[in-house]
Amino acid sequence: MSDNIDPKELKILSDILALVLDEQAGQAVNALEAVRNRARRNAVTAGALKNLFVAIAPNPPRARATRTRAASGAAARETQDSRQRIMTLTEDLRRLDLDLRTSRARVEQLRTELHLTQAARAEIQTQLANARAMNRPLRMSVIWLACLVGLLLGIAGTQFVHTLLDAPPVDKSIYLH
Repeated sequence: MSDNIDPKELKILSDILALVLDEQAGQAVNALEAVRNRARRNAVTAGALKNLFVAIAPNPPRARATRTRAASGAAARETQDSRQRIMTLTEDLRRLDLDLRTSRARVEQLRTELHLTQAARAEIQTQLANARAMNRPLRMSVIWLACLVGLLLGIAGTQFVHTLLDAPPVDKSIYLH
């Protein structure tokens, strides 16, 4: 077998091991069946898998062993940067979650205030309708009284005007004697 291991085969092997070594028995059995199906689909034979194990055991893949110090330093910086970004994103997520909870609490508080305001408005409208209903008979009585007083004043005024403008009646009794 050559010293270079196909990354595809290494990926398949790692998938197989991860699936088979699962702690739950039912999942391990399902994983073995999935491995068989994957091996058929990828045309991986049992002999190829055996050769892969044999090749990895004494000679780990060179891809990791041949890294230079600069590359490993860059990888370490990249890992550190990734961790820092993860910490920053986690902190942002916590802060946003807290903001979301605060906003939801505020919305609930405002919703409660809205319901209380609507209830108070309905109560005031009911009181106003009751007050208007109670004032209606009094208002009608005042209107009828004003009409009656107007009518009487009109009649009295007419009589007064007739008294002033009319000539005194001629005494016709002298003709009867």
